Amino acid sequence: MKKLIASGLMFGNLVHVASPALVDRYNRALKTLTGWQTALADFHVDISGFSPEIGDELGDDLYLNQNGCNRQFILLTTEQKSAPLLGTKFSFTRGLLRRFIDANEAALFALTTQDAVAGEVVDTVFDVSDPRRLWTIRRLSVEADSTELRVAHARELAGKIERFRSEEDAWWDDVLIAEMIGLARTTGDVTSVPLALDTTTEDVGNFWTDHHGGLYIFRDVPHPAVIASGDVAALGDLPSPFIFSLDQHNHIARLLDLNGLAEPIVTAKGVDAAAILRQKMDFILVAAASSRGEDLSGATRRDLRQVARRIGADLPPAYLGLADLVRWAEGAGPWPTITSEHPAYFYTLRAARGADRDIVNQLLAELSPLDIRQLFICHKALFYRLYRDWSEARQVYAVRFLSEEYMIDKTGTRRALFGPEPGMEEPEPPPPPPEPSATPSPEAPQKDMIDLVGPWGAVRRRT
Repeated sequence: MKKLIASGLMFGNLVHVASPALVDRYNRALKTLTGWQTALADFHVDISGFSPEIGDELGDDLYLNQNGCNRQFILLTTEQKSAPLLGTKFSFTRGLLRRFIDANEAALFALTTQDAVAGEVVDTVFDVSDPRRLWTIRRLSVEADSTELRVAHARELAGKIERFRSEEDAWWDDVLIAEMIGLARTTGDVTSVPLALDTTTEDVGNFWTDHHGGLYIFRDVPHPAVIASGDVAALGDLPSPFIFSLDQHNHIARLLDLNGLAEPIVTAKGVDAAAILRQKMDFILVAAASSRGEDLSGATRRDLRQVARRIGADLPPAYLGLADLVRWAEGAGPWPTITSEHPAYFYTLRAARGADRDIVNQLLAELSPLDIRQLFICHKALFYRLYRDWSEARQVYAVRFLSEEYMIDKTGTRRALFGPEPGMEEPEPPPPPPEPSATPSPEAPQKDMIDLVGPWGAVRRRT
């Protein structure tokens, strides 16, 4: 993993805490939240204030996230809003924290000039050892204050100021005036610099969780279902009509299709589909070549074509399927038949625009793990886990590609692959279920690509 860390692909963009004043503020907040303190003189923190170095020191990577839910956080600077979230347990957590910081940036900036801000993502669920409790997560809120309770004191002072201004005899109330002066020593002038923090509250719809082996919970869609990365049998009875494992490709493809959650890359607007597919072919070829002991150091696309010639008849089916689709996209071949059971199928899709875009792209990355770029962007935890078992040659190629091709323009790459970032507007309603189609239409081959997945088949309904 040293290559990833050295190139900024792991633990990158964290905020460095090095000054004694900031370390002291962090310790006050940490003691307030957990009762613990760190002896480290410097460390790095993510958007939530979690530090991997302190996690190692305490022997607990969940020291700010007990039981993996209701994450606590420590803010030392508003610059943390651009940092990643390490050890993600729920797909919605980082976005919620980012929106809280954005909504309260001015007040947080004022507070963090003198103190740390400690808070919590609040829910009524404190333990998810029973997977059924995940369905009770419906509304979350973010609440915070400085360790000296300056926000609470400012709220109290504002109330006393209002009393002082409105009550007729308040000028003669020495107790009230003394209380106002005492609070002002902590809060400062709240009339010119308000210290109120708005509580960010959001409803939770579809989401991914790392708990129970990894679950994609689609519950707020016309055709709800759960997709489990782990053991389906171990989940027991869940409040979902369908539970699929990752190897049930036909059912997953139909789920995405019926709910309008995914679209073929070749039909997406404003993308260079052939270029995206060719890059995916390179990733698949690199995986095949590294397993055969091929030398990939400094390999260019021309070098990879030479590798493809040497492999010849042993080229992976996913590579060949994408090659057929590229030929069709460039007008040099017929429309290929790529069903949901074909190894190339999920490499040909991307998430449709909408509120669930990120978790659908994460699901597609898990279903097409040879695409190292999408895997790194959409599912870093899985990328790191798989990376450990790759050959040295494949690791070197992955680090070089991501450092030189992705890190230089992360925003532009994501826009080219997945489309513009979702806006704040309401997502468009999903399209009506498509009519069954057994064969692609020659008049509109692009439209009918997903229709090839076939019926759901004998799906066991959960009660």
